[in-house]
Amino acid sequence: MSQPKDPASNAESPVSEDDEPTRIPLKIEDWLTVVVMGLLSLITFANVLVRYFTDQSFAWTEEFSVFLMIVLSLVAGSASVARNRQIRIEYFADSGSEKRQRVLARFGALMVFVLFALIAVLSARVVWDDFRFGETSPGIGVPQWWYTVWLPVMSVAIAGRALGLFIRRGRQA
Repeated sequence: MSQPKDPASNAESPVSEDDEPTRIPLKIEDWLTVVVMGLLSLITFANVLVRYFTDQSFAWTEEFSVFLMIVLSLVAGSASVARNRQIRIEYFADSGSEKRQRVLARFGALMVFVLFALIAVLSARVVWDDFRFGETSPGIGVPQWWYTVWLPVMSVAIAGRALGLFIRRGRQA
């Protein structure tokens, strides 16, 4: 198998591990990223226009923009885990024998799974409390759980992507 050229460095780059197909298509995260970025752009542009022409601003844009940026971060986290592009110390992850690299990759994927499974469980309790106590958002007064419900949902998605990565790395043995 030939190694693709990296156009930026004009040097040989190793074959990417993200070429391995996943059961659930990565286009989901890619399209969610496009939609969220589009919404952020439209909201920001509309707010700039309104401010320019009226010296006023939409009250809801800041709150909604922060929510969309958090969703964007979680969607990008899911895609990075599925593509095995999450943050790691490459000195340790890419050195040593292939068996050691595979064991460390599986360990890292397992730890990401455990972390986001725990975040999903704990944030589900937060969502339940927001719902049960009728918490409202500080800016526009909508139910707070409309915003917080996405943290456990996206955490489950990231945990699922990490579990899939763990399984794929195990098959490489």
